Amino acid sequence: MKIFSATLICFLIFSKSFAQGGVPEGFLDGKSVVLISNSPQARPAMTWTALSEEIHQAIVEAGGDPVAYYELEDLTLSEETQAGYAEAFNKRMIKNIVIVTRKSSGEIVLNIALYTNNKNIVSNSGVYALSTSSIEGLKESLSAMGSSVRTKNLLVLDVPEFPASEGSLAGGASRFLNRNPLNLDVFKLGIPLSGAAGESAFLSLYRYDLLGKSEAAIAAEQAAEKSGLEGIFKSSYPHQVEYLTDAKTEAELIRDRVQFVLMRVEGRENDLKSSMGLPVSEGEEGSRIVVKYYIKFLVRNELYIGPEWDADPNWRVALRQFLENLKK
Repeated sequence: MKIFSATLICFLIFSKSFAQGGVPEGFLDGKSVVLISNSPQARPAMTWTALSEEIHQAIVEAGGDPVAYYELEDLTLSEETQAGYAEAFNKRMIKNIVIVTRKSSGEIVLNIALYTNNKNIVSNSGVYALSTSSIEGLKESLSAMGSSVRTKNLLVLDVPEFPASEGSLAGGASRFLNRNPLNLDVFKLGIPLSGAAGESAFLSLYRYDLLGKSEAAIAAEQAAEKSGLEGIFKSSYPHQVEYLTDAKTEAELIRDRVQFVLMRVEGRENDLKSSMGLPVSEGEEGSRIVVKYYIKFLVRNELYIGPEWDADPNWRVALRQFLENLKK
């Protein structure tokens, strides 16, 4: 995937350049939000909050002002969720996004990017990167960097702060419409593969299971995913589709006559229902992890979840049910 190549090139360039001059200037004069992506397979095992507590002081010593910590996967649940967090970040006048990725191998990668002030959260350029083989190595590197810079961040938190989820601010449940969109037979339906959903997908590239993955491996996964999707769409969707293998802007998609994009979210069923303005389920069913598909109409920024709730723990079942409900 092109976007991965571009991101990795930026990591290499900026790691080398900032190794000589220290951390980016903006990091030393403004609030930062820290996003943690922590592999459950990494050893020693620890929660993302425990990892935050381990590295907080080192980020402060490097000159930063980390005012809030979140789990990266909470933000990347959907584009709408990212929009909600962006609203909260804007109110707090956040300047920087620090992303700490702990991979399954135990390798720790820290990235610092300027906050975009919108739902994209970060861009795919101008990113500072630091990679170490362990948590202790990261702490030592950050402390060493801080010894050679002068920060303007003086009144900083002694311990990490974990605010409540900001997903409830995600543009409001009123944007989700429990009916089907019109004109699906006129314009193409874009089907993103492996995070190629647009500029808002840049943030997901920092997940522990995606960061650093080779272009060949991503291409192979996309091919397998596309093969499974093609069979379902061939039998259940009569209109034109276009598979999206690279992140594109909405303007580029509309130019290519892709006015609709298939969106996918995964999470606890009641969390998804609540975010979409629907009544929650009673009993244990509401706590199960499900996949829900919906369609985003790019021109009006409307979100169509269909006339019936069709989420399911199996993505293939959820997709088939959603496509069948589009015919109603």
